Amino acid sequence: RVQLVESGGGSVQAGGSLRLSCAASGYVFSSYCMGWFRQTPGKEREGVAVIDTDGSTTYADSVKGRFTISKDNAENTLYLQMNSLNPEDTAMYYCAAAPYEPRLTCIQALRGFGYWGQGTQVTVSS
Repeated sequence: RVQLVESGGGSVQAGGSLRLSCAASGYVFSSYCMGWFRQTPGKEREGVAVIDTDGSTTYADSVKGRFTISKDNAENTLYLQMNSLNPEDTAMYYCAAAPYEPRLTCIQALRGFGYWGQGTQVTVSS
């Protein structure tokens, strides 16, 4: 079965950096699109960054230029490098994976029928 396990969250001061990791198992890693989402209490889950099966990436406007999504197919691991963090980045961060679906964008597939990890908390203090 598909399993996604996030790690790397924590507390950091504004301007700092963190790198999140998502260890994946139970499926052919390279054939799934993957992404990072985040959520704060009372708000909808927000797409942060996605990486498609061809390696193309998409970012939310709020993180462009600060966050970088990448994956290591040999290690079955997804990463999110987060730089210049600010308090508005405080959230629970979730990793997601979905099988390639040519009729949908990656983020549509993730939202529609993605598999999800348990989340890792990121807290940025001012």
